[in-house]
Amino acid sequence: MLGGLISHVTGGAKGEGGTARTKADLVTDITASLVVFLVALPLCIGVAVASGVPAELGIISGVIGGLVVGAARGSTLQVSGPAAGLAALVAETVAEVGVAMLGVIVLFAGLLQIILGLVRLGRMFQAISVAVVQGMLAGIGVPLMFSQAYPMADAKAPGTAIENMAGLPGLLAGVVTDPQAMTATLLGVVTIVLSFVWKKVPGPAGKIPAALVAVGIGIVVAALPGVDVKTLQVGNLLASVALPGPEQFAGLADGAIITAILTFTVIASAESLFTAAAVDRMHSGPRTRYNTELIAQGAGNTVAGILGALPITAVVARSSANVQAGAKTRLSRTLHGLWLLAFALLLPQVLALIPISVLAGVLVHSGWKLFGPAEFPKMWRQDKGEFAVMTLTTLVIVVTALLEGVLIGLAAGIVLAALRMSRTAIRQHVEDDTAKVVMAGNATFLRLPQVIEALEAAAASGKPRIRLDLTGVTHVDHACRNQVEEFTAQQRGLGLRVELLMPGEAKPAGDRAEAPAGQAPAPLPKRPVTAMAEEAWREPAAKPSPRPTADAEWFYLDTRPLPDDRRSSPVG
Repeated sequence: MLGGLISHVTGGAKGEGGTARTKADLVTDITASLVVFLVALPLCIGVAVASGVPAELGIISGVIGGLVVGAARGSTLQVSGPAAGLAALVAETVAEVGVAMLGVIVLFAGLLQIILGLVRLGRMFQAISVAVVQGMLAGIGVPLMFSQAYPMADAKAPGTAIENMAGLPGLLAGVVTDPQAMTATLLGVVTIVLSFVWKKVPGPAGKIPAALVAVGIGIVVAALPGVDVKTLQVGNLLASVALPGPEQFAGLADGAIITAILTFTVIASAESLFTAAAVDRMHSGPRTRYNTELIAQGAGNTVAGILGALPITAVVARSSANVQAGAKTRLSRTLHGLWLLAFALLLPQVLALIPISVLAGVLVHSGWKLFGPAEFPKMWRQDKGEFAVMTLTTLVIVVTALLEGVLIGLAAGIVLAALRMSRTAIRQHVEDDTAKVVMAGNATFLRLPQVIEALEAAAASGKPRIRLDLTGVTHVDHACRNQVEEFTAQQRGLGLRVELLMPGEAKPAGDRAEAPAGQAPAPLPKRPVTAMAEEAWREPAAKPSPRPTADAEWFYLDTRPLPDDRRSSPVG
């Protein structure tokens, strides 16, 4: 069985070195799989506890992430499993609909992912603004940190992120007065500190995952006489499998269940494919095939849903550990699932020795990494508009929920992009008897106030002639076009001469001499432009243009006679 698995996942991994290269990769990949296993074990359990479900379900999802998703060909080094980023969403869903419905939600989210991959929409998720993605991660990380502060002190979190934040003073007061809570909290704090500094330890010891070191310390401390901290309650792995039944499938008629399915689909897909892009930047091997990877993630979630386990996504911590361990093929990420399965089946009693506060400390560190406080000043320096979108997304997620925050963040990102794409340069000035308005860029309804202001200023100038040059506009939407044409008709009705050049036109739009009934109006003749007139109408040092532009500023003129009361005005 193991030989067939190795053959399957390394079948396409032979490079120019042929068999020799594959044998070298085999040794490296097996070693890397052990490293990934050691990183994944405490995270799988910790995510399950944070999600409000039995620890066994986290291990089952980790096994599926390795054996099902890991064996697929979408990505080479990306590792999947239960993710801290979905813990808050899962906990909220379980609190609302129960653990039994979780399987149906994950199952149909997986089927939707497969459909999205089959219709080749995998790369669509890359079109989401980076500011929204970072805001989403920060919005996931902040509630995760505050919610795990309570189990880190062997206490129960009050509920929402706001309630958890508000309850921190009371939690600290309880820790100070309770020796056992103080011990649990110290274990959690030690875990957090180790998570930050352990990688700086020199020598082979520094390569041991910090989470595993913290778990080892926690087990030793929990075994000391007089220490009474909460440890994991682990049941039988196979007995924890709960297949969805007719009652659960009947819940699909509930709108809240449908909303949860869509939310899980979008968030899990986005997190997996964003992680794929990040992991691809970590190595020079084969790139991720996004549609294939989305199908693989969907297959994993479909299996997880059938078994009633946690949703699966690609995970940065495990993936980066896999790359850093020197993995070359998909074998490492696949074998890590096999090691998880073997450990849970053969050594379940070891899991029951792990203090919950240690796992909470691991997740607080994960939440801090998701929050990424350094990303906010960095985004501020790079782009203040994107900083606003990122901050808004984070705040809305913290105050409301993940889906609402992501949707509002996406809407804010779209508005920001629309405003920036709709940049209209408007230049207006009065010259002799003419009020001139020249526009360039994109004229959309978002810039309508500026357009109206420029037109009203031209009308208020009191000049007998108005020239509107929009030939430098690359796009004019219906709202702006309608406003300009209405203004032109209105001013002509008042007796003014208005010359209008719209984008792509060779003559002023709407400028036609009166024609006899039944005949088409004659085209306006091009008025000769003398050297003196050219000097007057062009900007200094500008060269003649073959057609009207915002820079050249020469026009096809309105040659209709001026009204009698305006004949005294000079003609340009």
